[in-house]
Amino acid sequence: MATQNTCLNCGAPLAGDARHGFCPKCLFLQASGGMENSEVDSAESVQAGSSSPPADSAPHEGHTLRPAAGLSFGDYELLEEIGRGGMGVVYRARQRSLNRVVAIKMMAFGPNSSPELVKRFRAEAVSAASLHHPNIVAIHEVGIHEERHFFVMDYVEGQSLTKAIADCGLRIADFRRTAQWVKTIAEAVHYAHERGILHRDLKPSNVLIDVQDQPHVVDFGLARQLEGDSELTVTGQVLGSPQYLPPEQATGQRGRVSRRTDVYALGATLYHLLTGRPPFQAESLAQTLDLVLHAEPVAPRLLNPSVSRDLETICLKCLEKEPARR
Repeated sequence: MATQNTCLNCGAPLAGDARHGFCPKCLFLQASGGMENSEVDSAESVQAGSSSPPADSAPHEGHTLRPAAGLSFGDYELLEEIGRGGMGVVYRARQRSLNRVVAIKMMAFGPNSSPELVKRFRAEAVSAASLHHPNIVAIHEVGIHEERHFFVMDYVEGQSLTKAIADCGLRIADFRRTAQWVKTIAEAVHYAHERGILHRDLKPSNVLIDVQDQPHVVDFGLARQLEGDSELTVTGQVLGSPQYLPPEQATGQRGRVSRRTDVYALGATLYHLLTGRPPFQAESLAQTLDLVLHAEPVAPRLLNPSVSRDLETICLKCLEKEPARR
């Protein structure tokens, strides 16, 4: 890959002796695990045919989206950077051998990436590559080039559901469209469940709406295999975006997640579409998680009287605290 004169992670100018294309601050953050905080605030910023990241996945301070026109990466010519997050950077690229436009996601820290980050990055690729559904972004290649892990996926021209919400989430004429989007997303998620994969990070910025108005699920960075009775015991840190996490995932301590975990996130996404805001939001992560665990969401019709009772009922049923009631 061509020599960089700016940090691949934050865009800061690099000294002539900088290693692996990263500034000292970013190398320190990665080594200390600081970059993984973005998995609490939001998941990966992903491609949506736009040059700006989704609203709920703002880059770290100092990040800029920079053109990459002309840079070579194996069989690919990088055309522009279209997204970034805690685990990687996404580029729109042209695959020379097949003369087609694709999206490439690369690990941001190359050979300096921690083993846990590499494992999570490759798990995303493996999970998504096993799924072949018209509304799940397809993975075409997984590999390592010049010590950088990467995978290649379909390039979706359009916008994120986050942007679509800003454009039409509160207009009564769009409620049928909203319901169709969520129905299609739910069918794609059901397909993944039937093949033993939980997404665990469904939210508006992880859905892309193409130019035919069809949704596509992306970013399986937190996906997990279903086991035994279709449940998986998860321990350790809270992963995912807090506004869309169900209580059993928000605890981060031996919370049992299941298919109903993704059902909750679908309900939270529908809630955002109907009301223009997530079901729970506060000034801090701790306050948001406390609301997720102990508060009931405001009924959508109180925030937007135009919402139909049927959609409100479906939405609130998905957002039940107790998984068995969803």
